[in-house]
Amino acid sequence: MSITLLQGLLLTLIVFVFAWDARWERFFVFHPIITSFVTGLVLGDMKLGLEAGAIAELSYLGLTTVGGTVPPNALLAGVMTVVLAYKNGISAEAALGLSLPFALLMQWIVIACQSLFSGFNPKLEAAALANDMKKYKFYVFLPELILTLLYALVAFLSVYALQDILSNFVNSFPEFVSHGFEIAGGLLPGLGLALLLKVMLRKENVPYLIIGFLMMSILSLGNVLPVALAAIALAGIDFMRRKDDTAAEGGENDGEGI
Repeated sequence: MSITLLQGLLLTLIVFVFAWDARWERFFVFHPIITSFVTGLVLGDMKLGLEAGAIAELSYLGLTTVGGTVPPNALLAGVMTVVLAYKNGISAEAALGLSLPFALLMQWIVIACQSLFSGFNPKLEAAALANDMKKYKFYVFLPELILTLLYALVAFLSVYALQDILSNFVNSFPEFVSHGFEIAGGLLPGLGLALLLKVMLRKENVPYLIIGFLMMSILSLGNVLPVALAAIALAGIDFMRRKDDTAAEGGENDGEGI
């Protein structure tokens, strides 16, 4: 399937908006679960957007910037997973593996820009010393605007301008290579979740993990909604118990003061 100019421009605008949010982290709409879904809506395949968003979000869930280690760009990964699957008629898992070069390219651009933008620091310092808030804000927003426009440019080239070249490149892969990307794409969500658990899992959370695992492994639920509702109920019980314990401790302390 081909992507029309209108669809390409819409996706470019969407990436611009999401990238602006990614730079300021206000609404956090730049996550793959949202970017893939919106991309699917623009391309007229909401089911593909949801499917791609789910596996892409799980894959990038535990990735974070630590020191000099910078993970691939999740925003471009979410968009390109849907675009590649839609354009080439491949599975979302295979498209997720193929989206990695785009995510890496965008992240390299981000790193390069952040290094180059250090040249604005003297101007910011001069504006601050002169108490010129208008110029100070200008030099704060200008680098972010430039980088956001680069996001949009990469998206436009990848989604529309170079779509035939990219499609021919993907279709030229031998079957075993495409199958390898599909297997890798299927493994990435598990890896992302494992990375997240490595950071977040504490002994207090292990019982909840066991309950969720048993529910999904033994019961024929069909989807994760029952597990999510059970988790909400358990979290509510735990919150109320902790609240009561805190209130009881406060009462005991008041009694001791008397």
